[in-house]
Amino acid sequence: MNATDRVMQSYGRCCASPEFFDSFYRHFLASSPLIREKFLNTDMQAQKLLLRQGILNLVMYARGMPDTKLRALGCSHARDALDIRPELYDLWMDALLLTIGEHDKQFDGDTRAAWREVLVKGINVIKASY
Repeated sequence: MNATDRVMQSYGRCCASPEFFDSFYRHFLASSPLIREKFLNTDMQAQKLLLRQGILNLVMYARGMPDTKLRALGCSHARDALDIRPELYDLWMDALLLTIGEHDKQFDGDTRAAWREVLVKGINVIKASY
């Protein structure tokens, strides 16, 4: 099984867990005071829907879809917009991998490696807009 297929199956299992996105934000917000500050006035219900779609966009890009949506996300998160510094994406990915490990009952080292491969490819596109 290739990395993107492994990730799609894992993500399906995660999305079936009702607490997945809440767990992610609990971990992500706990990872840095700067991140907590960035989310102070955020509608978290809307944010969870954006996250759900954003992860899917990262996976679809790794599967060969154009980078249009990721470049747009990069622009909205760039220095002169939301000002999300590139190193914060590492905390994002760490929080996501931790959460996946909690919610995907089939999570293992190969699944972690597949997720990392898929995420890094798309995150690099987003970071490039900073």
